[in-house]
Amino acid sequence: MKLWNKGFEPDRAIEDFTVGNDRELDLRLARYDVEGSMAHIRMLESIGLIDAVELPVLLAELEKILGTIERGEFVIEEGVEDIHSQVELMLTRSLGDVGKKIHSGRSRNDQVLVDLKLFMRDELRGIAVGVKRLFDRLQSLSEEHKEVLMPGYTHLQVAMPSSFGLWFGAYAESLVDDMQMVAAAYDIANQNPLGSAAGYGSSFPLNRTMTTELLGFETMHYNVVAAQMSRGKCERAASYAIASVASTLSRFAMDVCLFMCQNFGFVTLPDTLTTGSSIMPHKKNPDVFEIMRGKCNRLQAVPNEISLLTANLPLGYHRDLQLLKDIIFPATTTLRQCLDMCDYMLQNIIVRSDVINDSCYDYLFTVEDANRLTLSGVPFREAYREVGMQVQHGEYTPTREVNHTHEGSIGCLCNDKIAEKMNKVVAKFGL
Repeated sequence: MKLWNKGFEPDRAIEDFTVGNDRELDLRLARYDVEGSMAHIRMLESIGLIDAVELPVLLAELEKILGTIERGEFVIEEGVEDIHSQVELMLTRSLGDVGKKIHSGRSRNDQVLVDLKLFMRDELRGIAVGVKRLFDRLQSLSEEHKEVLMPGYTHLQVAMPSSFGLWFGAYAESLVDDMQMVAAAYDIANQNPLGSAAGYGSSFPLNRTMTTELLGFETMHYNVVAAQMSRGKCERAASYAIASVASTLSRFAMDVCLFMCQNFGFVTLPDTLTTGSSIMPHKKNPDVFEIMRGKCNRLQAVPNEISLLTANLPLGYHRDLQLLKDIIFPATTTLRQCLDMCDYMLQNIIVRSDVINDSCYDYLFTVEDANRLTLSGVPFREAYREVGMQVQHGEYTPTREVNHTHEGSIGCLCNDKIAEKMNKVVAKFGL
């Protein structure tokens, strides 16, 4: 069944090439397609295109279809082009001509647009939930280990004292920035395109404000051409948000892989959360974080893929846009899996509390000692030179005392202030 059927069937090779795996991907849109149709027919009844007797019959049948979706029993049948065709086919089978009325005043163009907006809105909200959960975990670990010092590095050389509290807390605050990106993408998705039809509106007296309210959108895409142009733009915004979160996760995963190796030995994980070697009996590999790093690095390519797909498209709908689903659907799933797995692993991470006592980290404290001389009245350049000469002559002995009190430093993590920033962003999602 094809909604555009004019009495002939296209060549099978053409159909297979153009449909691709859209049927499988469309299953993720099934619930949203039914919800969009329910809002649309309520609006059609309000303007007289569906009568008061037909509306409850249609709604009841759509509720039945929604039930099959929620039970995992819904399928797009062989020969049916997409989710929209399948829903309409099921309605007409059950209700006859009444089922054919649901398409009045809309095109598959705005139908898939509203499905995708609802889908992206939910996916971005789900990502926000995952980010907030991981944020809370990192803040908790930051507080738990705020007194435990660890080496800080620049250029991968021993630099200055840090702390596990500072390390965990840094990634927590980085997630606040990422959440801003997710919130911006959510705002772009949270606009109703329904009623834009094929991209140029309709001669029916549609009430787009009504469907906006029924579907819970914050606002609508007012200009019908702009609504159609949002296809691809919404996905691109989401992809930048996904890439931003993925960048933070990838960097954290790299840290864990580095810090677990014997040359660092800062953290470890229970044996059950690591893997081994087929030849080396002693191996304890951080494969979860390596896979996470790889997945998140791939996610950072998603914005470029979407940008290239949509780069030279002129005004209006083009079939190229169908391929956006192939890119963005797996991306949202992968990111949510990585967020959940990172939180799970961090529930079991073990921090080495005495790492800073190793003599190889003596030089971490040169800046502390130079600053201490400066505070006693020695000009900083003289203090720097004095400590530097001690190092050069092998005479340096660290005091191993750290006294950082300013905002955001080892002794003043400001986790409460960072939580305030995160909560302000989270409120945008109504969570």
